[in-house]
Amino acid sequence: MSKSTRQMKLGAFLMTPGHHVAAWRYPGAEASEVLNLKFYKKLAQTAERGKFDMLFLADGYSVSEKYAEAVAQTVTVRPEPITLLSALAAVTEHVGLAGTVSTTYNEPYHVARKFASLDHLSSGRAAWNVVTSANPDEALNFNKESHLLHSLRYERAEEFLNVVTGLWDSWEDDAFLYDKDNAAFADKSKLHTLHHKGEWFSVKGPLNVARPVQGYPVIIQAGSSDPGKELAARTAEVIFTAWQTLEEAQRFYRDVKGRLAKYGRSPEDLKIMPGIFPIIGRTEEEAIEKKALLEQLIPEEAGVSLLSQLISFDLSPYPVDGPLPDLPELNQINGGKTRFTLLKDLAERENLTIRQLYQRIAGARGHREIFGTPVQIADQLEEWFLSGAADGFNIMPPYLPGGLEEFVDLVVPELQKRGLFRTEYSGTTLRDHLELKRPVHPAAIESTAVLYSVN
Repeated sequence: MSKSTRQMKLGAFLMTPGHHVAAWRYPGAEASEVLNLKFYKKLAQTAERGKFDMLFLADGYSVSEKYAEAVAQTVTVRPEPITLLSALAAVTEHVGLAGTVSTTYNEPYHVARKFASLDHLSSGRAAWNVVTSANPDEALNFNKESHLLHSLRYERAEEFLNVVTGLWDSWEDDAFLYDKDNAAFADKSKLHTLHHKGEWFSVKGPLNVARPVQGYPVIIQAGSSDPGKELAARTAEVIFTAWQTLEEAQRFYRDVKGRLAKYGRSPEDLKIMPGIFPIIGRTEEEAIEKKALLEQLIPEEAGVSLLSQLISFDLSPYPVDGPLPDLPELNQINGGKTRFTLLKDLAERENLTIRQLYQRIAGARGHREIFGTPVQIADQLEEWFLSGAADGFNIMPPYLPGGLEEFVDLVVPELQKRGLFRTEYSGTTLRDHLELKRPVHPAAIESTAVLYSVN
């Protein structure tokens, strides 16, 4: 393939002790370390050694007890992302720190304050993955009897995000003077109180944290439904998405990038990074053996449970070696609509049984699974990157720490050799890495407008 002047962006998606549902059983996976800071420090420093743009942590707010055996057979505990990323900020210097926080079961002021603090503590490396919770079990942990409807979750999310960014603009960039002689810690004229009153939130403000180093922490979204794409086109700077084929990924890429102009944005203002689950072998045969071993290690109940949760439909009553049953129509699904459609289409396209389908998604969970030698892995990433399907990838190691170390030590050098990935960091903030503009404070925009009108 031809050389590209663009360079791909890479995120290290750390689901410990690996993305595969049976990762904790894999030889070499450090299953007992899922709450050990030293383990995460090693992973973060490995990603930084590989010049990754960022670390990424998913999150959820429940343990589903619907499938009793699966609770005992899978990893159901992990650290809270902001707490962990704050600790990792102290042991890294360059790699971005991205955490998932749901707009469905949080309050804007808390979220604005936490991410602003993380951005300061990390010298400008924070990112917020904005999600709407899809799991109905989470409602029961937040004084709710039922989950919000899909459309309402997106309405709430949009207002939530507007409030958070408004709070980040509470102080202008140069508001703090630290003038001891004149007893002037801050310039009060550069403080802006939000006074927000909307459909979902009433928030006075201002925020009691200075404007973040990056202006705003980088905004990441993962929704691929139509409301999700529209929200992303207006507000997101990175999209994590899941596609199985090049054609699907290209359509999504064109669709979302094509929506940006109406919001005054250019294609470079939004990076699209599909999830990639790579199984790497020094030979193709070794990669195939790793894949087969991971599939053998999946407990049946855990596989059925995972698939049921991803499609928001209980498959436990159905024969595991039979086809998917008749599923509800998409408009009846109140969980993740995009993932439901993706997995249903995959099963129908390849005529998969329930067991075959959960084996296919037990690692990648609907994202693209690739396997092979480092050269073969790099070939597949390069094809998508140069074919208008991706600006980079969110790498989902099957098991940890080995899966991340293999990518850093074997695949990254191959991408660097092709001129597709950096050999050194050239900036200090996550926005620098991702080549994203720093948001200008609204007061500065207004001042510029007044200046031009006067002149």
